[in-house]
Amino acid sequence: MKFVDEVEVRVHAGNGGNGSASFRREKYIPLGGPDGGDGGDGGSVYMVARAGINTLADFRVARRFRAESGEGGSSRNCTGRGGADLEIDVPLGTRVTEADTGEVLGELLAIGERLLVAAGGHGGKGNTRFKTSTNRAPRKFTAGTPGEKRTLNLELTVLADVGLLGLPNAGKSTLITAVSSARPKIADYPFTTLHPHLGVVYAGTQRSFVMADIPGLIEGAADGAGLGTRFLKHLNRSRLLLHIVDAAPPPGSDDAVTGARAIVKELELFSPELAGRERWLVLNKLDLLHEGADAEAERIVRELEWDGPVYRISALKKTGTQKLVHDIMTRLEEIDESVREAAETADYDPTA
Repeated sequence: MKFVDEVEVRVHAGNGGNGSASFRREKYIPLGGPDGGDGGDGGSVYMVARAGINTLADFRVARRFRAESGEGGSSRNCTGRGGADLEIDVPLGTRVTEADTGEVLGELLAIGERLLVAAGGHGGKGNTRFKTSTNRAPRKFTAGTPGEKRTLNLELTVLADVGLLGLPNAGKSTLITAVSSARPKIADYPFTTLHPHLGVVYAGTQRSFVMADIPGLIEGAADGAGLGTRFLKHLNRSRLLLHIVDAAPPPGSDDAVTGARAIVKELELFSPELAGRERWLVLNKLDLLHEGADAEAERIVRELEWDGPVYRISALKKTGTQKLVHDIMTRLEEIDESVREAAETADYDPTA
């Protein structure tokens, strides 16, 4: 299935049914009075996050959605049947934005979460509603109100705890394959990864996290070179970034330090906030350097002036990957604990 992460759709909630203007006409009941019922409410349109959907590809075919309208009221004070709500299934991580105003209506971040995107119209009032002591036979009724119409932009951002960042062929896909059951395409030419891949990484009993592999960046990506920065948005929800650096780049390509600096520059151009996210340096393919691996790793770290965590691995041979996974899991648990403590502190009221 083709990966689609942006699409425009049109939604139309159901109209409310009209109220009824009716009078009782029964034998032996003179002056029966009004008995017109109200119209039914129109159905609303909801976006619902469902499991098992990983792309917005289905919306490339079906782009217009309309909920059922309410039925009109009838005699004997019968209210018209309300229109059924329409639920539109979307992937987890979908952001819904009003196309005309740019207003963000909401994001769906939990399975089963529902987001109202178009409210149904209200049913009109029947003439019974207008009966008074001075107006015993009202002929007045109201029409149902129309349902909301909206053009929406749906944008999918994958939900991952850890995001992989690096040049094409740095070994990101090999790493996610080594530590999870994800199986992205792997080959010895650039841009083998054309869309994000997610993998669940298990670090022990009931300890796991989600890792995201996105297409590699090249210098000038912010200006549209290569695959551009289109997929960088999928790292926005990652709590930790791994900067994968090929410590043994092939002849004719940029030096490892030059390539790493280019990635940082593109990240800063795309989003200063994302560039400031916690990031670890992962030096990959050290198995190709043999005896000179330690010296080259030290040179890269020194010239990058890197003061954060550094890991030396061979994703292909799975050397050092288990320690990396263990430390990532520990760090994510520390972040979760900090968030819980902050939430508890915010809720604490010393005067209570």
